[in-house]
Amino acid sequence: MDERPEGEPGGGRMDSATEGFVAHRNLLFTVAYELLGSAADAEDVLQETWLRWVDVDHAAIRDHRAYLVRITTRQALTRLRTLSRRKESYVGPWLPEPLLTTPDVADDVALADSVSMAMLLVLETLAPTERAVFVLREVFALGYDEIAEAVGKNQAAVRQIAHRARGHVAARRPREIVSADETREALAAFRRAVETGDLDRLLDVLAPDVVLLTDGGGVVRAALAPIMGAETVGGVLGGIAGAALEPAQVNGYPALILRVDGEIDTVLAVRIEKGRISGLYAVRNPEKLSYLERETPLSRTDAR
Repeated sequence: MDERPEGEPGGGRMDSATEGFVAHRNLLFTVAYELLGSAADAEDVLQETWLRWVDVDHAAIRDHRAYLVRITTRQALTRLRTLSRRKESYVGPWLPEPLLTTPDVADDVALADSVSMAMLLVLETLAPTERAVFVLREVFALGYDEIAEAVGKNQAAVRQIAHRARGHVAARRPREIVSADETREALAAFRRAVETGDLDRLLDVLAPDVVLLTDGGGVVRAALAPIMGAETVGGVLGGIAGAALEPAQVNGYPALILRVDGEIDTVLAVRIEKGRISGLYAVRNPEKLSYLERETPLSRTDAR
């Protein structure tokens, strides 16, 4: 029995749903990823969004983009609260899941900054609703009315949450947006020092108060607490002296990849301040490295 809606040609309704979803997919993934810091969970959220999207009357929806962003945000908020509980029992420091990003992400300075490891860690310090409001307003420039619909609050409450979140982020985010060229220059010096085993050169590129975070998730060897100070961090990095490090574009900024027997072992992202490395983020948990074999497109706008 044919259950297609009356008046629709064969497959027409599904084709329309697919076309609408695909047009906004990169945007929706970016929203979910910025809220969750996990590509795998962002993909699950998009799947849940799709299942809800195909079940609605699209002709009755005035703004497909706003509707899809609303569904994605609500699903991400539900998952974010679950992730918060999961992180409480996580072994060692938790770092966002790194993404191998396309060149256009680096060209969009605001987008690159918003998905950088340093910024995603700042967003981790926000409550779930605060994070959603901040991301939707500051990164995607949504109106307060759209955000209110997405988070289930009135506009006055959303304005207050946005103000509070901006202050919180401003107090914790890197003091300046560092260009990709500056990051690349610092990383090149870091790479040379590690590959040659030159500890003095390594200390020159590390800020005195540098912090190294290593995420092994209890699966592979990693420090269970932050490692602080140039001398201490330099000593730890001496363990990979002589290793070949591969340049890559991760989360919108230059980063380094360490391979062992051809397989990705560690991703090293950095935070740069005043030309020196003030933060090192080493992701080693194998469950977080699958998105580094292919580029992931991110976007603050819709497909054209």
